Amino acid sequence: MDGEVLRRLDRLESIDAIRQLAAKYSLALDMRDADAWVGLFPEDVKVGGGAVGRAALRDWFDETMRVQFTGTSHHIGGHIIEFDDPDRAQGVVYSKNEHETGDEWVIMQMMYVDRYERIAGRWFFRRRLPLYWYATDLNKPPIGPQKIRWPDRERYDGGFHDYFPSWQAFWTRTGPDDAPVAEPAPLDRFIATMRGDAAAPKVKVR
Repeated sequence: MDGEVLRRLDRLESIDAIRQLAAKYSLALDMRDADAWVGLFPEDVKVGGGAVGRAALRDWFDETMRVQFTGTSHHIGGHIIEFDDPDRAQGVVYSKNEHETGDEWVIMQMMYVDRYERIAGRWFFRRRLPLYWYATDLNKPPIGPQKIRWPDRERYDGGFHDYFPSWQAFWTRTGPDDAPVAEPAPLDRFIATMRGDAAAPKVKVR
């Protein structure tokens, strides 16, 4: 089997393994299997506040899932994966989520902006940036600004549209775009082409 065929086969297997990461993340999270969940991240995962490692991430998981939510269900949508090299990739995946929190049922629409890394033949999440469009009680549609509306918390914006500059550009224009139509994005550069040189937004995590 020649090198090009092997390279393409490796790419297909990698795409499937990365897509499985997103599905495994949701299942482990919803079933509250902290060990399975943290195992999707590398041993040196950065947790925040200077903490590093799976044990620290598991502590964060336990506290967050125990205090804020009674139950959750995460539904994976479209998943775009692009490779920087054979062992590093990036992606964007949609997620529609439901949360039982106290005596309210909160629905959420969001996307994850991911970095993936293959270590010793296995793919892991290197980083997940959650971007939220809305979160609200099932019976209270989040019309207007600050669509993140958790019970008994201040409302805020979740950065859902901030990662891609096209949203602001669309609404800044008063009519159709009169610039020439751009050429299709290069292979494995769809996300990068959409983003241009935009900086990653700072987002409050739930």
